[in-house]
Amino acid sequence: MDQIVGYGGQLATGTLVTIELALASLVIALVLGLLGAWAKLSRSRLAQRLAGAYTTIVRGVPDLVLILLVFFGGQVTINSIGASTGLWGYVDISKFVAGTATIGVIYGAYFTETFRGAILAIPRGQIEAGISCGMSKSLIFRHVIWPQMVRYALPGFTNNWLVQLKATALVSVIGLQDLTYNAFTAGRSTDKLFTFMFAAFVIYLILTAISDVGFRALERHYSRGMPRA
Repeated sequence: MDQIVGYGGQLATGTLVTIELALASLVIALVLGLLGAWAKLSRSRLAQRLAGAYTTIVRGVPDLVLILLVFFGGQVTINSIGASTGLWGYVDISKFVAGTATIGVIYGAYFTETFRGAILAIPRGQIEAGISCGMSKSLIFRHVIWPQMVRYALPGFTNNWLVQLKATALVSVIGLQDLTYNAFTAGRSTDKLFTFMFAAFVIYLILTAISDVGFRALERHYSRGMPRA
């Protein structure tokens, strides 16, 4: 316990980095998920194929491989293009940016399918009723599609977020000082690796428990007036 207290600041800093990384990558994932769902449901063959390729490739490659590719290969590629074209100088991709972008892109593919399934679950008749009442597309989206899409997507959204939160631990392999990295470093320094990894285990469990409580409250909010099984 004395070792935990002594390295408490390091663990707290790592926890903060983990939360920031998870939230920043969530924003990217949500944007890509909504765009991907729109593309898959659009009438454009090109948009459908691009979205299909995106989800197929990303979901078919391990997260760790993608993180390593982006961090090591992405920087080399960007600087090679800049050097050959003269459009920009040397670009240094930080570990945080690389981890955020990669995790966001990865889980954007999963959110794409979550949002697509939620939109398809909305009865078509409700949208047609809105059109027959003279509602604009924006009104139909705000008052018919969006509330029901959120309700149908919340279970899958919650699961994706919890998995994404835990997946942030993968960025420790590229040296980002998140919770896992700091706990491992402290454990190696004190020869109490199990103690510090167990502390990380407890912190991750607390974060997921808080998230679960929040999403349950959100689910109750969007399920008001709906019959429950």
